[in-house]
Amino acid sequence: MGGDAHWLLGVDLGGTKVECAALRGDGTIGPRRRVPTPHGDYAGTLRAIAAVVAGVESELGPRVGAPRPLGVAIPGSESPLDRRIRNANSRVLNGRELASDLAQELRRPVRLCNDANALAASEAAPDGAAGDCDGVFAAILGTGVGAGIACGGRVLAGANALAGEWGHNPLPWPRPEPAWQEWPPRRCWCGQSGCVETYLCGGALAADHARACGEAAPLAGGAQAVLQAMRDGDRCARAAWVRYCDRLARALAQVINLLDPDCIVLGGGLSLACELYEEVPARWSAWVFSPQPPRTRLLRARHGDSSGVRGAAWLWRDPPAR
Repeated sequence: MGGDAHWLLGVDLGGTKVECAALRGDGTIGPRRRVPTPHGDYAGTLRAIAAVVAGVESELGPRVGAPRPLGVAIPGSESPLDRRIRNANSRVLNGRELASDLAQELRRPVRLCNDANALAASEAAPDGAAGDCDGVFAAILGTGVGAGIACGGRVLAGANALAGEWGHNPLPWPRPEPAWQEWPPRRCWCGQSGCVETYLCGGALAADHARACGEAAPLAGGAQAVLQAMRDGDRCARAAWVRYCDRLARALAQVINLLDPDCIVLGGGLSLACELYEEVPARWSAWVFSPQPPRTRLLRARHGDSSGVRGAAWLWRDPPAR
């Protein structure tokens, strides 16, 4: 495909898929490959990443000189103390020296970033949904829930590489009504109770609908099936959706109170629900610490599920997050 020196490689390691894409310097995407994420298999995860990288490179053609470096977005973070992975909801990664293992497997330099930080980097770029914003909070609503923060187009990692770990703070202002099932707080895989992720991930919406409707198990199709049922006029699904939007509004109101961002960008599977972008801002004013409605905008990620690989590839374009 030519222009070898201008290609950057990124991998998005998600809960359901492993994707590799090649980016040009202007951010446009070239060849890409995707495979399902191996579950509970660390060695299989390394092999899956190697396979998609090899597939993309086969389309790019022979490399002149050193191997192309690789950026990888992961559902967790790398400890600044020992470089081991922590806080990943894909728990097979936790405690592993993933960057080192991948560098050895792929024989090239590797950098890692949190997947929500990759989303923030992609969408805070000039061609992103938040390209005209200074303060950006980018949240993933998918298999897990996480977020990244960008200021002036730069991602903020924080002193402990924990900036944006919104999904593992408590859901604010829990409702005591039995129908809402917010008390006692739900147990989270991280060991705490009441985490935002336990209420706002895709699986939580499907499970909430099943509990409230007396179903033995969530609908086949998960959150997307609940959304479709709501659009088809199902009242139980509509009630579950209202609870979801109310919880998201409360959780984001707390973000506005803390960071006061110009915009909040949503990524992940649930971000595709167009109803979010009217219903959530209509609700969050009740909890924002201001007598006027907040000017913060709620936006869908412009680059969709390409944002992960874009932000990951740019780990080799930009200096490390501070």
